[in-house]
Amino acid sequence: MNGSASQASTALSLDGLRNLEQLKSIFDNCSDVLFNTWVYGQDRRFTAYTVYCRTLVEDSKEHHMKATLLDALDSRQDVAALTPELVARYFEQAGVTAQPYMLVKSLEEVVNRVLEGQVVLFFDKWDQAVCYIAVSIAKRPVSEPVSEPVVQGPREGTNENLDINIGMIRQRVKNPGLKLEALTAGSSMRTKIVFMYLDQVVNPDILLEFRRRLEGIEQHEVLGASFVEEWIEDSSYTPFPQYRYTERTDNAAAALLDGKIIVLVENTPMILICPSVFVDFFGTSEDYYVRTAFASMIRLLRLFAFFIALTLPSIYVALSTFHPELIPTVLLLAILDTREGIPFPALVEALIMEITFELLREAGIRLPRPVGSAVSIVGALVIGQAAITAQIASPIMVIVVALTGIASFAIPHYDMAIAIRVIRFPLMLAAGFLGGFGLMIGFLLLLLHMTRLHTLGQPYLTTIAPLKLKNFRDIFIRAPLGYFMKSPRNRKLIQARRGRP
Repeated sequence: MNGSASQASTALSLDGLRNLEQLKSIFDNCSDVLFNTWVYGQDRRFTAYTVYCRTLVEDSKEHHMKATLLDALDSRQDVAALTPELVARYFEQAGVTAQPYMLVKSLEEVVNRVLEGQVVLFFDKWDQAVCYIAVSIAKRPVSEPVSEPVVQGPREGTNENLDINIGMIRQRVKNPGLKLEALTAGSSMRTKIVFMYLDQVVNPDILLEFRRRLEGIEQHEVLGASFVEEWIEDSSYTPFPQYRYTERTDNAAAALLDGKIIVLVENTPMILICPSVFVDFFGTSEDYYVRTAFASMIRLLRLFAFFIALTLPSIYVALSTFHPELIPTVLLLAILDTREGIPFPALVEALIMEITFELLREAGIRLPRPVGSAVSIVGALVIGQAAITAQIASPIMVIVVALTGIASFAIPHYDMAIAIRVIRFPLMLAAGFLGGFGLMIGFLLLLLHMTRLHTLGQPYLTTIAPLKLKNFRDIFIRAPLGYFMKSPRNRKLIQARRGRP
């Protein structure tokens, strides 16, 4: 659309034909934008025009509007005295659309309405146009989230339709304190961005900071929620995610009840939850649908998987290279026996196997689903056995890499699993060059980085530091639900629902 910026303040003319010609020049070479001219009134001396995008609007809706409006106008004697408001009311009375009509006064607004899937109606001698929503696009239906499956719990997941996603969240959080603020980003994409929060529960300082960081994004093109994440995040170079994603509406509702801000972007199924601290990436919605003992055991298992995925190759390299005296004698003899004939040191061997495993994992993700799982499993088996036979890697190293990969799969949030995969390699190098001392330095640097990291101004290690035992009721274990129902947070929610300060 060349020249759309120059027409931003161009008012509609009283000459309907001139308006139509200007729109035709704007939509030049857009074959799916249709322009229709028709006459009405008992003497057929009045002219009207409709403009709509055929690929966004069903033709039957436009034809129904024309037929309904023509019948109504032809029976009137005072057609010349009609106003845009009166014509628009005919739409509502005739049931042409359940959506409210809109009156626009500039070419820029008309262009935007057409591209949003609305039918625009012009009349001669009017400097306004009547618009109503008639968008009809095939969308993916509501289905179970692929990235967050559960054994127990709801199967409802978001899709690419923004209104449906908002409606599903509204259906869960039936509270007038649930606020919704919207903006449009980009002059070409015009992507709708919506953020929601629960009033009197969200931290006002965090909400103010979020609004401040979101300023200016309207000038940029936004393709998805990840664009918003990078725009508002504290650090773009840390491997740790500062916000988390979900496709589950129950997760989004729980985040709202916990005082979080959720961000929904048009044409994106993922919901961005802000802010998210380190411990948020180790919980799932299913933790609250199973018994306390089982949920606590699973959380401790995830924590154990985190340390295995992060440190197991590094610990093996450090012990086998610098500190063999720390390994039990029987195990040390077994390791030495399996490493006999291996031409590489433990560090190089670990790097080769880890990089190979990462390649297999990435190939399994990018290949078509029916082929990807078979390639990743068969490839791991074949390459692992071939590496052992060729004496490129020892069996113990294959076991270490396999355990590390399995442990990374146990981490519920993909962004945190990627962060662990990235950090693992520097720790392996530190262990390979300096042994346990290098591993200790790596851990200290990692801890210092995490203590300095913030998310929307909130410390990343919140609920862990400063150390308070009462904060552990929903971190490493999951306390009984009755404890949460009696908590100050829940009393605050009840007061918010009743409209109390």
